[in-house]
Amino acid sequence: LDLMDCFLYQPIFTIKELVELTGMTRNRIMRLIGTLQHKDYLVEGSVAGTYTLGPKLLSLGRVFENGQNLVALSNPFLKALALKTGESASFYVCDGNERVVLAGKEGTQAIRFNVTVGQRMELHIGAAGKLLLAYMPTKERKIILSNKRFERYAQKAIIDFKQFNKMLKDIRLQGYAISKGERNPDAFAIAVPVFEKKDNLIGALSIAGPISRFTPEIQ
Repeated sequence: LDLMDCFLYQPIFTIKELVELTGMTRNRIMRLIGTLQHKDYLVEGSVAGTYTLGPKLLSLGRVFENGQNLVALSNPFLKALALKTGESASFYVCDGNERVVLAGKEGTQAIRFNVTVGQRMELHIGAAGKLLLAYMPTKERKIILSNKRFERYAQKAIIDFKQFNKMLKDIRLQGYAISKGERNPDAFAIAVPVFEKKDNLIGALSIAGPISRFTPEIQ
């Protein structure tokens, strides 16, 4: 599983790279790859000596998607939101120290912002990430923030800890989060929380598009 987790961050690896990432020996990596290839979880890449995900993962992903009520429930709303605004709509959930795109619909504009279902992103950068942090339980948020290095991913990213916490408080008060050029200097995003019963946060609903369309009228 540690070996498979490497592919969450890039699609293709050499054995040397997998050894460096996992800390396993070359012989062990080769034995695991052999088993995973036999079961169609990994296949050889287009370049000799490289490996990428196999078709079995797609089949498992379909089973997961069909069994997820959140995906089924959110898809109609994402489609309606994308059609109404013209911008791409996505639904994010927390997974450890990251956020994951659980479902999404592309916008109708010719130039649009695109994310991939299953894509993993930082929590402290971007509208949906900041919103998930703002609404999660205080104890859980403190653990994540204490282990997160606030790096300047974009020119306008917030890296001062006190300023960041104040911003999270403001997000809770106003009920939404906005990002402009944080993860991508050419993109904007707006995110709102999605709750289940008893006000338990289950995810963040977001629209995103080119920053040139983020006019005062839209704001």
